[in-house]
Amino acid sequence: MTTEHRVTDPDDLSRIRTALDVAEAVLAPFTPGAIEARMKQGDDPVTAADLAVDAALRESLPRPGEGWLSEETADDASRLSCERVWVVDPVDGTREFVAGIPEWGVSVGLVVGGKPVAGGILNPTAGLRIVGSVNDGVIVNGEPARTTARTDLRGAVVFASRSEVKRGEWDRFFATEISVRTMGSAAFKLASVAAGWGDATWTLVPKHEWDVAGGAALVLAGGGAVFGPDGEEIFFNQANPKLTGFVAVAGGLADPVKAFLKSFR
Repeated sequence: MTTEHRVTDPDDLSRIRTALDVAEAVLAPFTPGAIEARMKQGDDPVTAADLAVDAALRESLPRPGEGWLSEETADDASRLSCERVWVVDPVDGTREFVAGIPEWGVSVGLVVGGKPVAGGILNPTAGLRIVGSVNDGVIVNGEPARTTARTDLRGAVVFASRSEVKRGEWDRFFATEISVRTMGSAAFKLASVAAGWGDATWTLVPKHEWDVAGGAALVLAGGGAVFGPDGEEIFFNQANPKLTGFVAVAGGLADPVKAFLKSFR
């Protein structure tokens, strides 16, 4: 997919591919389902794999003048003055990773001027590697892909957070016209929308930028749309990198989903 002008550098996708190669090599010694985790503040798990991938990506991705924001790195406010910022979750879906459920991913996002423009998601367990940019479209395991062409919300496949479903936050949607499918990892859900394996995903509770930046870029690259719970435009690389919620949809569903969610607010 092309735009009137390039917002990404020609080598951005190459850099993302190389970063995913690095992450895959770092992850090789770790076995999903057979790795110990400790709990961080906020009751979030972290493993040695999270930290190792974080260190490797931090070493391989940012160039001078580019910012860095990662779940596993202490935040550096200098990123706020950078036009180009890498927003990374070394292992998104750590709970699934620890449990051996193949719904997790290394998520790499490039934000330019507050907008997600390129990204990559890797899940070796699922055999998934997806990269893309708003200039170059989406590539899934070497083949071009894009979001679905659906325009009718009836029967649309919507991926829901397994944790949110367990907490009852999706009960109100089960009796509606959509088809809800439970899935772990925000990155994996967004990759699935970008690849056209489903039509939408959303969370109406706060979500960190690193959870969704890479996937947001891929959904946009595939012709989809991303916005906040009230249909608002979303900007990344904020001083407080926590969004009030997040919605990603196939392009033709943007208006129907906005109207649908408004009826529940």
